[in-house]
Amino acid sequence: HHGLKKMAAPMQGLSLVRQAFLGLVRPAGGQLCRQVGRRCYSAPGTSHVQVDMNAETGVATVRLQRPPVNSLNLDLLTELSIALEKLDADKTCRAMVLASAVPGIFSAGLDIMEMYNSTSERCVAFWRALQDAWLNLYGSRLVTMAAIEGHSPAGGCLLAMSCDYRVMADGKYQIGLNETRLGIVAPFWFMDVMLNTVGHRETEKALQLGAMYSPQQALGIGMVDKIVPQDQVMSSVHTELSKWLQIPDAARVITKTSMRKQVIDRLRSQKDKDAQYFADFINKDSVQKSLGMYIKSLQKKKS
Repeated sequence: HHGLKKMAAPMQGLSLVRQAFLGLVRPAGGQLCRQVGRRCYSAPGTSHVQVDMNAETGVATVRLQRPPVNSLNLDLLTELSIALEKLDADKTCRAMVLASAVPGIFSAGLDIMEMYNSTSERCVAFWRALQDAWLNLYGSRLVTMAAIEGHSPAGGCLLAMSCDYRVMADGKYQIGLNETRLGIVAPFWFMDVMLNTVGHRETEKALQLGAMYSPQQALGIGMVDKIVPQDQVMSSVHTELSKWLQIPDAARVITKTSMRKQVIDRLRSQKDKDAQYFADFINKDSVQKSLGMYIKSLQKKKS
């Protein structure tokens, strides 16, 4: 009933975990986790991405849950990609709210441990998972809303900016693409997304400085669309969502696609080159050294 029944025969070349997510095989001991009027697409047990589908409203809530800071590693990105693909294929789903299950944080961005002392093959696989998750989010037919209830640096900021609308909690939180501070460079498609969100001048300045913005500053430059007290983020997302859901889907999707097509095609046409470039860049001695220093500084903070 949600467009996936046709895929009953397990597909060749799909890893078991991917098949499990697509519902083609039942994981051992996996619960079906069906509630009345809701479908839950999360794999039982180790899931870093929790999906709750409300069949009455057609709205899915996707929560990142990889404590302490929802850092995006290969597993989380793969799960996110698959969850987005499944929601896209579900004819009853019209909208998706991206949120966090970890208090005080949306996502701290890419997992640095994926980049530090890693093999070139692992780096390429990791980067491909990020590309796919982003393409599925930025190119989604669904109305996508980010509920930013905490800090959102780097890759967290990318995920938020890739949604159609952003509501952020007011408070001591920060959001921004701060890659240059770690001695790494935001890839061209991160830049494109930011350009499309806040314009050329602000992007040029912010990316060079690795600028982090308070909720008020982010609102001022249009990086987020609304700021509200922490406990009102979800309710204001749903209030905003009701406006978007009054628009006929077909017209809205065509409009969204034509606005975003250029940026999506630019990455699609050079995915392999982009992934290889990332792996080569990350494995440079100077970059590994800055990452190592950054990890040390984080460990000092902890202790």
